[in-house]
Amino acid sequence: MADEIERIIVIPLRKTKQAPRTRRSNRAVKEVRENIMRHMKVDADNVWIDASVNEKIWANGIRNPPNKITVKAVKFDDGLVEVSLAE
Repeated sequence: MADEIERIIVIPLRKTKQAPRTRRSNRAVKEVRENIMRHMKVDADNVWIDASVNEKIWANGIRNPPNKITVKAVKFDDGLVEVSLAE
């Protein structure tokens, strides 16, 4: 097997609108984690979200996260998945 698997993933954050408006960015970060868990087949402990992704979600404050975000997910051979912004 290859040392690492790299994917560019567009994560829809539509469900964040269901959350109360004072918790939407928190919900968006959880959705990113859940989406990565589903697509890269790992559990929550093995997902590492880069600070740049967090800053992008929180750029407009807690009430107005983006509708979707494009990230690069790299899965290493030890099972750790590193999530960063796709440049």
